[in-house]
Amino acid sequence: MNLSVITTQFWSLAFQGLALGLIYSLVSLGYTMVYGVLRLINFANSEVFMLGTFAVLYIEINILGHPVTAKPLGGFHLVYTLVIALVGSMIACAVIAVLVELVAYRRLRARGASRLASLISAIGVSIFLMESMRMVTASRPQTAPRLLEKWTFGEVAGVNFRIDTVMAIIAPIIIFVILDQFVTRSRLGKAIRAVSMSEDNSKLMGININRVISLTFLIGGLTTGAAAFLYTTVYENTVFNVGFNMGIAAFTAAVLGGIGNLRGAFFGGLALGMMEQFASAVLGSQWKAVTVFVVLVLILLFKPNGLFGEAVQQTRT
Repeated sequence: MNLSVITTQFWSLAFQGLALGLIYSLVSLGYTMVYGVLRLINFANSEVFMLGTFAVLYIEINILGHPVTAKPLGGFHLVYTLVIALVGSMIACAVIAVLVELVAYRRLRARGASRLASLISAIGVSIFLMESMRMVTASRPQTAPRLLEKWTFGEVAGVNFRIDTVMAIIAPIIIFVILDQFVTRSRLGKAIRAVSMSEDNSKLMGININRVISLTFLIGGLTTGAAAFLYTTVYENTVFNVGFNMGIAAFTAAVLGGIGNLRGAFFGGLALGMMEQFASAVLGSQWKAVTVFVVLVLILLFKPNGLFGEAVQQTRT
């Protein structure tokens, strides 16, 4: 145990934890959006993230023609490549998320199946996606080309403001603000909130329930795709089971903030990223994953509604 690292590297660890936590926040939005509407945990969202990281690699290497050994890009070419990879990852994850809803949830919901059946179906889809990618990649980790030169804006108080880390902080904040305004102010956002409060009353008001649920999965897929792009850009690698630890962390972030609460998921991700970064610095990197489980157990024991509580006051039965 090295407690001195907290005083000597506090701001550096906080900055890195902020970037990691914001990536968690984007993935946790996929969990909390679905739970807010269906009262179910979409465990397949972790594999949606995993497929998003592979989508980024495929776009950069096979479509845009940048091999792993390619030199970093610059100027308009760099911006163009990153935007295409980001948009492509978001679209791919959104499509996969909607397909998961159609396959794992909609038919069961139409037949009046129990929530347990839907949960098992989602876990089955998650295993299918992960094992399929394991066979495709022969379980080998995949490396992304370094298209973005890791230059820094400078160093302040021991914090190295590296371009990819700064991007991993700014982009999620922008996405969250847009999503928060969409859910709060737009007509479709109000429909999502109405369904989350009462599905029966929403039907009486003329809201298309299936459309709203598909939209919810679509939005969750978009945020997860953005997280996959940022993760691949920062860490420059992926593997078939990368979604497991990310899924556990993102789910913990959603529970920590108050699952069903968008702002809770956002700040829960921030808090978890900070705790994980400091714990791994003090106790060692091998304790990083343990920290997530400890936080999950503690929050379920002492404050199961999360720090912000559920946004929805009425829980459907």
